[in-house]
Amino acid sequence: MSSAIDEIIDKQEVSSFLVDLKQLTKVGLSVSVVFSSVAGYLLAVDQIRFTTLVLLSVGGYLTVGASNAFNQIIEKDTDALMERTKNRPIPKGRMSVTTAMIIALSFGILGLTILYSINAKSALFGAISIFLYTCVYTPLKPVTPLCVFVGAFPGAIPFMLGWVAATNQFGIEAGFLFLIQFFWQFPHFWAIGWLQDESYKKAGFNMLPMGKKNQAAVRQIILYTAVMILVSVVPVLKMTGQFYIYPVTAVLIFLMGLYMLSYAIKLLKDQSSAVARKLMLTSVAYITLVQIVYVVDKFLH
Repeated sequence: MSSAIDEIIDKQEVSSFLVDLKQLTKVGLSVSVVFSSVAGYLLAVDQIRFTTLVLLSVGGYLTVGASNAFNQIIEKDTDALMERTKNRPIPKGRMSVTTAMIIALSFGILGLTILYSINAKSALFGAISIFLYTCVYTPLKPVTPLCVFVGAFPGAIPFMLGWVAATNQFGIEAGFLFLIQFFWQFPHFWAIGWLQDESYKKAGFNMLPMGKKNQAAVRQIILYTAVMILVSVVPVLKMTGQFYIYPVTAVLIFLMGLYMLSYAIKLLKDQSSAVARKLMLTSVAYITLVQIVYVVDKFLH
């Protein structure tokens, strides 16, 4: 009986640890990053190498997981102040900082090693991403709203990383994949900043471009959304190397962008959380669908 109880307790502890590990590494975000990397890889190849695809997925997941873990170690005190983050494993006391640090370092080293096995450039961009997110973006959050600009750099690397993993080259194609996801970051994260403004300010963070929820901030959201749409359709001009799209694809992407832009414009008139939430959700749908559409278009060439 005693051994059976001990076994049940051990299983519960393992299950609890795995739940905490998922929270520490933000599994949902990490999976979305892997999705972007895979899309970038598929855009670059004529013949899929499944070994490379698996290495890219695992290496990408581990490096992003490491960045998220480092972030939660640094922000453990501010996480405890916010409703959205107070139940994370470190502020709640379910996981020690030492354990989290071991996980972060292990994930980071293993992830970069796996990316290096693909090619050195992939590992380099993975390392840059971890450094910028952990050592620049995170410390800047309580200092200036410009942290969103800095955070857009590591946030835009995954889409580009897939192309680099496939070709071992950083050219105009990878650059445009980077730009598309770079400009997308702003309306997406400012919509989140709008929704979480009170919570962020309670923790000492100011994420909105003008420091507060007003029309000036929304105009910035509209501007960056418009630029994102334009950059997304530029490949139709066939000025972006091997990365180009059909005119019908460009029209489809343009219409999806206009749909997202419509919520940004609505936010200018109706500065409510409901509209900001729709903008945030629409932005997630946009970047996901655009990457799928690009890949489908590529295999129709």
